[in-house]
Amino acid sequence: MEYTIKKLSDLAGVSTRTLRYYDEIGLLTPSRINSSGYRIYGRVEVDRLQQIMFYREMGMELERIKLILDDPDFDSVGALKEHRSRLIEKKERLLMLIRNVDQTLEDKGGGVTMSDRKKFEGFKKRLVDINEKEYGKEIREKYGDESIDASNQQLLSMDKETYEETKHLEEQMIALLKIAHEKGDATGEEAQEAAQLHKEWITRQWGHYNREAHEGLVQMYVDDERFRSYYDKYQNGMAEFLRDAVGHYMKNEGK
Repeated sequence: MEYTIKKLSDLAGVSTRTLRYYDEIGLLTPSRINSSGYRIYGRVEVDRLQQIMFYREMGMELERIKLILDDPDFDSVGALKEHRSRLIEKKERLLMLIRNVDQTLEDKGGGVTMSDRKKFEGFKKRLVDINEKEYGKEIREKYGDESIDASNQQLLSMDKETYEETKHLEEQMIALLKIAHEKGDATGEEAQEAAQLHKEWITRQWGHYNREAHEGLVQMYVDDERFRSYYDKYQNGMAEFLRDAVGHYMKNEGK
């Protein structure tokens, strides 16, 4: 079956403007243009749009999606299986959050009292699941299962106050790092304070501190595209800047 751009828009629930943009950037090109000048989409394009929407649901950028779908080795069946796996994980996280809301409502209604730790359980579990999905393989190979399991348990066992303090530490660290990066001095006051806060942040995350692991982590921020993009989304080159700031901090620590 073939669809005009309007019919495909209605079918998929995306705007015609979005479909035109996808065509402009080469992400979703119509199978043909009919004699009246209308874009016509066939089965291949419908299937590709479905894949695009799955990847967008996971928060992936359009440029990255195009690279994946244009890869001659792209396996559409394998991709669908991966999408299904991720959707199940998302469903489980949502169910946990729903249970969390239900328990909170019971608490507010005078039913079973809900501990502060329980109130944040779903959010922390979601964070652990995301980290495992995105980075688990690499960090487990580098630091071992025992270390990562202990770190995950450390996060899950945090009480409300510690959890909020840990989040605030990261926010402070990022804010200082942005200021320092704009100045371009990894050895400056703001950069070194950001390095100190990064040390405190990972210590809270891990439940302990290891200098070698800290050095390896900031190097991984630079070497691994996924880690690098987490920091470079704030300012281009910030992951490398953080590595340099931490490196200088370690050389001068205790002086």
